[in-house]
Amino acid sequence: MRHLPSRTTRTGRRRVIGALAAGLLCAAGVTVPAAAQSPATASATPGAARAGNGLALTPPMGFNNWNSTHCRAEFDEAMVKGIADIFVAKGLREAGYEFVNLDDCWAKPQRNADGKLEADPARFPNGIKAVADYVHSKGLKLGIYTSAGTKTCDSVGLPGALGHEYSDAQQFADWGVDYLKYDNCNNQGVDAKERYTTMRDALAATGRPIVYSICEWGENKPWEWAAGLGNLWRTTGDINDSWGSMLSIMKQNLPLAAAAGPGHWNDPDMLEVGNGGMTDTEYRTHFSMWSVMAAPLLIGSDLRTATPETYEILANHEVIAVDQDPLGKQGTVLSSEGGRWVVAKEMADGSRVVALFNETGSAQRISTTAAAAGLPQASAYTVRDLWAHTTQNTAGGLSATVPAHGTVLLRVAADSDWAAYPPAVELGLGTIPFVEAGRTQQLTTTVTGLGRTPAVKVSAALSGPAGWRVRADSATTAAALPTGRALTTRWRVTAPAGTATGAYDLTLTAQYRSPSGQRVRTSVPFQAHVVVAPPAGDGYLSDLPQLSAANGYGPVEKDTSNGESAAGDGHPLTIGGEVYAKGLGVHADSAVEFYTGGACSALTALVGVDDEKGDKGSVGFEIWADGTKAASTGVLTNAMAAQPVSADVSGAQVVRLVVTDGGDGVDSDHADWADLRITC
Repeated sequence: MRHLPSRTTRTGRRRVIGALAAGLLCAAGVTVPAAAQSPATASATPGAARAGNGLALTPPMGFNNWNSTHCRAEFDEAMVKGIADIFVAKGLREAGYEFVNLDDCWAKPQRNADGKLEADPARFPNGIKAVADYVHSKGLKLGIYTSAGTKTCDSVGLPGALGHEYSDAQQFADWGVDYLKYDNCNNQGVDAKERYTTMRDALAATGRPIVYSICEWGENKPWEWAAGLGNLWRTTGDINDSWGSMLSIMKQNLPLAAAAGPGHWNDPDMLEVGNGGMTDTEYRTHFSMWSVMAAPLLIGSDLRTATPETYEILANHEVIAVDQDPLGKQGTVLSSEGGRWVVAKEMADGSRVVALFNETGSAQRISTTAAAAGLPQASAYTVRDLWAHTTQNTAGGLSATVPAHGTVLLRVAADSDWAAYPPAVELGLGTIPFVEAGRTQQLTTTVTGLGRTPAVKVSAALSGPAGWRVRADSATTAAALPTGRALTTRWRVTAPAGTATGAYDLTLTAQYRSPSGQRVRTSVPFQAHVVVAPPAGDGYLSDLPQLSAANGYGPVEKDTSNGESAAGDGHPLTIGGEVYAKGLGVHADSAVEFYTGGACSALTALVGVDDEKGDKGSVGFEIWADGTKAASTGVLTNAMAAQPVSADVSGAQVVRLVVTDGGDGVDSDHADWADLRITC
């Protein structure tokens, strides 16, 4: 989470305006007693409220406008009604999406003479109740937003609910509200648990079933205390529409699985699927991992302009079923070595969903077994690919070559009917393909039998971009592949002379039959990188082309600091008052890869938190050589001068520069790789 007072996003406003001393509230003439405002009925709040309200027994699904509109004028009554119409017309209601939620900026800046909230007449000329009635007429539910403070998070300063909990809750109930998102801005230092408890009691006192979303940003570890208060609680700061942000939030939320269950969920924030800052592969990962984590699925894109690909992701019933499984288990991490993640989720029917997730910037083989995922011993298992929508049998192995930033999502069961399905195979790639334009590179692929039954009449084919030459140098067919046997093929791949550096798509395809004659065709995409060998001698790494780059906020910047979200908005690299002319400016969590082709020996840099964020920020720096950590700094803060870091990268094909959040979230984590040099 970043603090950017000049920005109008909620993330940039939070602590700047939300951590005032309690005495300032009194100075402003507002009284907030220890239990906050309570009418006479407060003492009679039903005991059932303290044991859970019986709502959200599966993670809430719906829509929230914030990620796509913020407080811009396009957020209005017409938009909200339009989203409700789309839920019905596009089948999203049938897929399980239920809530149409308003975020900040729906209200007038002041309460009326009776102390009541009123809708902004420009945005909602017919009032909130009319909108709720319309949404209800579509078989859907309406959500609303306010803050557990004197004002909401918007810079205008719309009225918050602190000191008005009971009257606001009753007003929401009278309007027909079904869901409340309760934020954390301008909280005046009042204890978080106290503030969120008061609103829980106020909602219960209305007698209306209202799902209660605690948006406390994870600052006071709500997963440890909020299960008796709300139906879901934010575990992190705000997400933004970038791979780095989504990845950082996922990593913070994954370890909290024990806190989640029916009626009380970890909330890693809303979906960014379709907003344009990530690829469709990355959005499928986003949707897959949120579902495996049993997270709320709140669409954050404007569905009125969404692409068919966005709808395909959001309406995948098989993935939604993972999220909505009634057992309510959040997936747990089985392994994550080298950015190759295996996460398994127990399902109510005894099956397991296994996510093979590739964090890295190149295709990776990721594997586990049915036993490791928690399934009982069996002669064979069925495995359903939830994105390919195919079912096969396996002897127990679960493995795949997963594209960069991709996820293979499998539902695995010890199923007595396994023999009705064709055998599974694994398509593999021997090494990361680096190709110099005009020169021929040898690649090796494998097709490996995983099934209890053999794959027969197997053939392999490799295709590349138009103009590329791809030729097999060994056998491309096999009569049969029993369990563990592989068809290995050597290929000669040539990119035309003059091909620009960058990533190019190749596809490995296998065709085969089951013993009973079922035909199967399967393929895996991966990327070949057209590269230029680094020049001999000492040079600046920032001058070499990047193989891949992931950044927590905004792009990776060359020879300047990270700046803000736009490209080229950084400042001179500055650590502890010292300015550096060359290097990279990044924002945690970040990973930048460079091709070194086995020709380089040493990498050095001066690293630290850039001065542009004042005294904020804490990060860790790591240097990886071909998947092995070669150097790390530990946690560095803005109070520290630039620290030297060096690594032996002899023989490495790829050097990867990683910046982590220092273990305390990504707020203001602007990190500099200054004076970044490589010897080749």
